[in-house]
Amino acid sequence: MRQAVFSTLAARVPGARFLDLFAGSGAYGLEALSRGAAGGVFVEKHPKAAACVRQNIAAVCKSLGRAVGDDLSLMQMDALTVPLNGSAVPDLVFIDPPYEIIPEVAPVLFARLGEYLATRPDALVIFEAPGEIELAPSGWELRKRLGKGRGQPTVMFFRREQAT
Repeated sequence: MRQAVFSTLAARVPGARFLDLFAGSGAYGLEALSRGAAGGVFVEKHPKAAACVRQNIAAVCKSLGRAVGDDLSLMQMDALTVPLNGSAVPDLVFIDPPYEIIPEVAPVLFARLGEYLATRPDALVIFEAPGEIELAPSGWELRKRLGKGRGQPTVMFFRREQAT
């Protein structure tokens, strides 16, 4: 699935900044980095997973010949309360929450991201969920969906609706 996601993103990744919410192992952000992303922020609240992300960042940076601190950071905190401000508004936002909490977190995340990404109208939110979940957040347009089927993972690509 991740390969299909990055094939879809293709030319959008080089030079992009990302935000990887519910980072887990950091796979989405690290894949973006390995495909030329300029940098980004990983957000993971669980200490063991955050430690894993830290190790994976170091390993990927070493293989790319890049310093760990080069425009990369890890915030060990809840994705719902992470401060969304500052000058480094991302081009790509990866969201891969535990599936059981999607109904409660998706509306909150999309509302917060709508404000945060206001200065970046072409930013994409890439949201992984089980195939049976349909997301239709207000103010967002579903651009593409990869994967289908009950119990199968799917990835949805959202962009803020453009004012006419």
